[in-house]
Amino acid sequence: MSQWIGTANQTYAPYAMEELRRLIEGVAFTQLAAGEVFLMSCPLEREETLQAIRQQEPIFLRHLQPVDRTIEITGNANDLEQLSDMVRNAVMTFENKRVAVHIRRTPKSGFVYSAADTKAVLDAVLEELDAEPVVQQPDVIIAIYAAVDQIYVGFGAPSEMLSDWPGGAVRFQREEGQVSRAKFKLLEAEREFGLNYAEYRNAIDIGAAPGGWTSLLLERGLRVTAIDPAELHPSLMAYPTLTYLKRNASEVKFEAGTFDLLVCDMSWSPMMMCKLVLDLEPALTQGGTAIITVKLMHRKPLQTIRDVISRLSTEFRLQKAKQLFHNREEITLYLIKK
Repeated sequence: MSQWIGTANQTYAPYAMEELRRLIEGVAFTQLAAGEVFLMSCPLEREETLQAIRQQEPIFLRHLQPVDRTIEITGNANDLEQLSDMVRNAVMTFENKRVAVHIRRTPKSGFVYSAADTKAVLDAVLEELDAEPVVQQPDVIIAIYAAVDQIYVGFGAPSEMLSDWPGGAVRFQREEGQVSRAKFKLLEAEREFGLNYAEYRNAIDIGAAPGGWTSLLLERGLRVTAIDPAELHPSLMAYPTLTYLKRNASEVKFEAGTFDLLVCDMSWSPMMMCKLVLDLEPALTQGGTAIITVKLMHRKPLQTIRDVISRLSTEFRLQKAKQLFHNREEITLYLIKK
């Protein structure tokens, strides 16, 4: 038996739970934050659970926290003392390691201390144990979720929790003059899928306007062909490496193998998106990469995703499908051209 805290994007927790039910027989769930955070009781031990999830990672499961300890909330300093003692008792887990402390809470939690205060106390304890408190690139994470009357605590590597950000909520700094927040989706996809956009040379951006994705690729040194009948942000016109085709994607054709990266973030129906991507697929080199968002416009997102992947599988191999933190009513696909 093992217990876990699962987190999904707002309103998508039911789909994450459905994926987990299909993956692991006999799991049971308790809701902790409506539509977003849940407690999972699993008949498998910790390593078996992690193995099952690694083999077929759920699309809608953004973050996974093991529950190694549970503390009853008293609403006073005793809560911090118990957390501190719990860390001291696990000295072998943290000694000579880089350790991050992640604290989240449900709005009605009886735990009265702020995340900053709790982290300050536990960082001091970690220093006593010859551990190095860090914010980024930890070896081990102490994940704390304060529910209404209980604190759930788990220790683990970032890979075991699916993210090195608290609750998988990836935060990027908004830049002055940024074209659009859509840029964050492409940045998060790079992290999630282990990519480096600077390693590509020629990209095609289908449905590019206003140019959030195009701007990131241009900044990384790529030549970008942006296609959209709508206007691109004026700031992008200064790039000599930009080719802007102010047309519908269905109206353009390119020589075979022109691009090694195809990106598409259009607010169109999933099947229309598939048609446009497949029509332009010959312009992508064999082994080329595609990063595509799929809009979940219907009430059956799991079926929509299956249909899209099936349609695209004629020309692409799916590497990973994930609802990123910066996705809203959509998911992101990472594909390689066959």
